[in-house]
Amino acid sequence: MDFTLEVIPLPVSDIDRARDFYRDKVGFHVDIDQEVMPGMRIVQLTPPGSGCSIALGDSIWDMTKGETRPEPGSYQGLQLCVADIKAARAELLERGLEISEPVQYAPDDGATFMYFTDPDGNGWSIQEYRRRATEPLHHLLAELAKGRES
Repeated sequence: MDFTLEVIPLPVSDIDRARDFYRDKVGFHVDIDQEVMPGMRIVQLTPPGSGCSIALGDSIWDMTKGETRPEPGSYQGLQLCVADIKAARAELLERGLEISEPVQYAPDDGATFMYFTDPDGNGWSIQEYRRRATEPLHHLLAELAKGRES
C-alpha cells in the first residue's frame, strides 16, 4: 500500500494574510478557500509542480489528536526544491518575497539552499536540486508506479 504525503497543516495567526502571502509572494496555487463544514474554513495551497499542499484553517487543529495546538510560526525546516536556485530567487524577489542569498554548503547537487519566513515566522528553505530539471519528481513517481503494475 502506498502512503502519500499530500497535505501539511500550517499554523498561522491570520488565514487571509497567510493565503495572500503564499499565493502572491511565494507563488502557490490556491486549491481550496471555502467553509468545508459549518464553522470550518480551509485554505489549501500547492507549490507549482508539487504533490504536497499546505492547509490553513482555524479549526484544523480541533480535528487532530493531541493536547496542544502548534503556535503560529512554530514550524521550521519546511523545504521546497527547485532545479535552478538563481532563477527561483529572481522570481521570488520579483514577487516581493524577502529571501536570503543562496548558500552553497558543498559543490554537490542538493547542497545549495536559501531561506525565507512567512508573516508568522514559519521557516522555509529552498534547496537547489539540479537533477529535477531532467528528472522531475512526478515523472520518477509515474515510472515507479508503472513498474509496480507490471
